[in-house]
This record gives sequence, C-alpha cells and structure tokens, in this order.
Amino acid sequence: MLSRAEAGAAEAREALDLLYRRAGRGHVVGITGVPGSGKSTLVAKLIAAVLASGRKIGVVAIDPSSPFSGGSILGDRIRMGEVSGHPSVFVRSMATRGALGGLAHGTLEAVDVLDAAGYDMIFIETVGVGQDEVDVVRAAHTTVVVSAPGLGDDIQAIKAGILEIADVHAVSKGDKAEAEKTVMELKAMLGLALPAVGLKRAVPVIKTSSPRDEGIAELLGAIDAHREYLVTSGQYEERRQAIRERRMLKAAERLLHEEFERHRQGRMADLVAELAAGTVSPQAAARRLVAHIGMEVIP
Repeated sequence: MLSRAEAGAAEAREALDLLYRRAGRGHVVGITGVPGSGKSTLVAKLIAAVLASGRKIGVVAIDPSSPFSGGSILGDRIRMGEVSGHPSVFVRSMATRGALGGLAHGTLEAVDVLDAAGYDMIFIETVGVGQDEVDVVRAAHTTVVVSAPGLGDDIQAIKAGILEIADVHAVSKGDKAEAEKTVMELKAMLGLALPAVGLKRAVPVIKTSSPRDEGIAELLGAIDAHREYLVTSGQYEERRQAIRERRMLKAAERLLHEEFERHRQGRMADLVAELAAGTVSPQAAARRLVAHIGMEVIP
C-alpha cells in the first residue's frame, strides 16, 4: 500500500480512501532543517527513545531525487541502521520526484497507511531544501526544526520563516563549542519574533548530541508535551482540520495538473510558433492553452 500511495496508483484509490477514514490516532511529527544539520542521526536516536517508551513508530523519510533519472539514494536505512530492523519500527524512504516543499507527493497517504496500521507515532523527515521546506508544518501535528552550530543559517532561518513553523527547536551536534551560542541566539530570536506573530506558547530550544545521547529524552518529552498542549488548549482539532484542508487543496492542484498534461498534447506547437513570431504574448498564449481544457481564466 505504501508503494501504491507513493505511485498514486488508481487501482489503490478506494483502499487509500478507506485507510484515511481508519487513520487519525497517531501523533504525526515533522522533522526538518537544512542539509547537514544531522536530522537523520537525531531521528535514529529519537526512534530508540520512542521504543523505550513502549510505543510503535513509523518513519517516512523523504530523499531528494536525481534531476536526470528521477531516482533517489534512499540512504535513511543506512543512517538509521541500529533501529530500522526493530519489529516495532517501520522506515519508508520516498523520493521527492520533483515535488516542492520538502515532501513527496504520496507522503501523507503513506502516513495514513502507517497510522491505520497501528503506529503510535509517525515521523516525517523532510528532504532538507531550506527556504522552500515549510510544507511539513501543514502536514504534521508537531514540527521540530533541527539547527546545527556553525552552519551560519541563523539569518536564513528568519528569512525562511523557520522560526514561525517550529513547535520545538532542536540544536544538534551539542558537543561542538558553538552549540551553546546557537541555543542562545535561537532563544533571543524567538523572544523577538514570536510576539510579532501572535504565538503565546514558549517554544522550547533543546541542545542535543546524538553520539553522547544527550538531550534526546528531553526532546521526546518536548514533542509529547506539545501534543498534550494542543489537546488541552483545544488546538489539536484545529490543526488537524487545517491539515485536512491543505490536503484537499493539494490533491485538487495535482488533479488539475494531470488533467492539463493530458489535454495539452498537440495544442502547443501552434502557440509556440505564434510566440516565436511575436504575435502573441506568453500570458495570452497560456490563457488560450488553458481554455483548451475548458477552464476560463478571469482576467
């Protein structure tokens, strides 16, 4: 079912729709951050902590695709080797295949499959694409942003809106000398930024060191505490509803794109010739192309 969710197979549509209705019990946690921040190593340690608490955990790890072959390295099982073979852990790697926003097209339906299968917590580890990687906040109940000391990405975090999307901040590689400085800078930036965006809850900043197993239990505690906060404050259902709405809109966008691709074949040559002749503008040509599939574009 995971393979069919990733492929968007029409034969599995009815089953995937049923699984969506059976899902909804698991805690979905998005883990994001810039490449090189140590997300996968930290996720492996978090998985071990979740297992120690007696819970089952599923992981959907998104890897970048080759722009030429469309394939992916899918190396997450290597980095998570110590825990990926545990009977209460299921790790699924998925290639982005050109999808933007840090997630693959079938990510959330894969989450549905794992949720319906009884996994208590599901991690979505995003591809690590920097400023475009904010789709995870519209897919997860709790979003963890991983920062590493010495990457010089503090200003980038502000530009990318990373401060606003995080429910929990994790500073990895805490054994480095610059780690404490990164923690202090994040806390200072949060103190300035969060009132401006109207957030009332203090966002925890937790220093971790995967080789030393430091801060891992504290990080899992912060993730669990955030779920409890959402439930007790009444925001849990609000967040789930926002995720449902976003999923519906993304599905509609994909259906429209597929419909357009089916109908544009054989329609472009004449328009491209007119573009080359300068008798039509790209905007006007686009409107005519869209009109071929029966859609009216309001000027």
